[in-house]
Amino acid sequence: MAQTTILDVRGLTKRIGNLVLMENLSFSLAEGRKVGIIAKNGAGKSTLLNILCDDEDYEAGEIVWRRDLRVGYLRQNPWYPEHLTVMEACFQHGTPTAEIVLSYQTALNTPGNPDLDLWIERMETANAWDYEARIKQVLTMLKIHDFNAKIGHLSGGQLKRVALANILLTEPDLLVLDEPTNHLDLEMIEWLERYLQQTTMSLLMVTHDRYFLDRVCNDIIELADHQVYPYHGNYSYYLEKRQERIEQRNAAAERLGSLYRKELEWMRRSPQARGHKAKYREEAFYKLEERARNTFREDKARLEVKSTYIGSKIFEMNYVSKAFGNKVILKDFYYNFTRYEKLGIVGNNGTGKTTFIKMLLGYVTPDNGHISVGQTVRFGYYSQEGMQFNTQMKVIDAVRNIAEYVDLGHGRKLSAGQFLQQFLFPPETQHNYIYKLSGGELRRLYLCTVLMQSPNFLVLDEPTNDLDIVTLQVLEEYLREFEGCVIIVSHDRYFMDKVVDHVLVFQGEGKIKDFPGNYTQYRDSVNTPGESAITPGDTTAYKRAKLPDETADFVREKPSSKQRERNSPRRLTYKENKEYERLEKEISDLETEKSQIVADLSSGTLSVEQITAYSKRLPLLQEELDTKEMRWLELSEIAEGD
Repeated sequence: MAQTTILDVRGLTKRIGNLVLMENLSFSLAEGRKVGIIAKNGAGKSTLLNILCDDEDYEAGEIVWRRDLRVGYLRQNPWYPEHLTVMEACFQHGTPTAEIVLSYQTALNTPGNPDLDLWIERMETANAWDYEARIKQVLTMLKIHDFNAKIGHLSGGQLKRVALANILLTEPDLLVLDEPTNHLDLEMIEWLERYLQQTTMSLLMVTHDRYFLDRVCNDIIELADHQVYPYHGNYSYYLEKRQERIEQRNAAAERLGSLYRKELEWMRRSPQARGHKAKYREEAFYKLEERARNTFREDKARLEVKSTYIGSKIFEMNYVSKAFGNKVILKDFYYNFTRYEKLGIVGNNGTGKTTFIKMLLGYVTPDNGHISVGQTVRFGYYSQEGMQFNTQMKVIDAVRNIAEYVDLGHGRKLSAGQFLQQFLFPPETQHNYIYKLSGGELRRLYLCTVLMQSPNFLVLDEPTNDLDIVTLQVLEEYLREFEGCVIIVSHDRYFMDKVVDHVLVFQGEGKIKDFPGNYTQYRDSVNTPGESAITPGDTTAYKRAKLPDETADFVREKPSSKQRERNSPRRLTYKENKEYERLEKEISDLETEKSQIVADLSSGTLSVEQITAYSKRLPLLQEELDTKEMRWLELSEIAEGD
């Protein structure tokens, strides 16, 4: 049986200045389908949703909705009047049930109670007596507990969650969601995932959360090259079929390029040598040239950045405690971070994840205990509040302010422009002003400025927010091969599973679970039975639904005396002690020899033979000096803990 079409988009065109976002774009949405939209940052995903929901205009095309279709739109940056309370905001959406409840309350609070009997009858018919309780239950699921808080006093994340609760309560025919998982912790994401899996509502959604896409959506729409590529399957199916499309496209581009090179050679011959039918072939060549210019291979992007050397001592948290008033973040926490470790930090909002990394970086002081960081550690910190640019600068100038060239190692360097291309900024975008960038492009630029400084310890606080899936894939591959240490705070489960090999689970009240594995392995170990999603209108389901309960069984205990002994920093052996002393003298001798050679080469008194000998000796001496200095640095870190 054919499904009813609820949305038909025909020939949609949208430009912003000279930038073409969509050109003759067409697609349709069938009733009951759950569709995810995928595109690179700046390709117009949010713009498309805004156009469909009448928040933006467009140049050409037609948008046809099924008559009487009820649409609920979760904007990326929702807005409510600041004077409203949270509860009042949840009555602003104007659904029939909300209007009945408001009218009943008005009649109840008006002297004489006009039409009260009428509204009582309608409350009964609409089964609206527990509507306010349902609002509170959904808000509680999304960790909004102060129902009388003013909208103007909420954070951006809290406001997004209020808006999400509001949209779910409207029970529309079609949900349009723009990045619904941003500002949700992992438990909330998993709850929303189950909810959307079971609802009968149609769905059109933009999200970078790939597990969410895979488990919720049964159709994928990719926006690329101002066109639409539909895939009738989930995210895993999309990946498979997209790769087939790219391979076919690349093969066609290769054939077209080969033919163009052959015809170009023919065109370069003199007119007399071209033979008969030259005019027809010349016309065909110009058409071929146009096609070749508009056809390109889609190669996989790859990010290369050299990290500086990192020694064996990274950092050690020695029984650190931290609290803000009655809110405990850490309590007697011990952790010895190992070389090349890739650690993920997860937990509910407000459990202290960001405070933890700020203590490590020295921005927040522990109440008790101390943190010891190795001498060779060079942090690169990507934070939510650290993204600050002069928006009147051009993209290329912002990067050149940090460095004109980026060292890739092994004698290879990239110019600032070439490095930006690795971050998917083509030359034309590099010369745009920063204020023209999308939110995702801004975050990509910020990540670029962090990595180009060649850190050996990356601390990334929610790096996946607003980044497109292509950028996430490039970043994942880079982090897996990164020759340094990584700490990631993220609610992106797919990203965590791809990168980290160790997880700290912040459970609140200073309780931290230390788990050797990735996030999915941790969730499997918890072995929480799957809960049913809340069905719209099912009040009993609202009452019985629970978020996963991670109990105190997973609290990281304070190490016993034997554990402390095992975890304490090791001391130099007798042999290493002797090597340490010997290295100090050898390094001093080599530095003296180097200084003398440099002075002699500058004196102008050497013979040709002496200059040749010194020129050969100097690079060998420098290499030997570098090796001995690195070894001395490693031993000195161990000696420091003695």
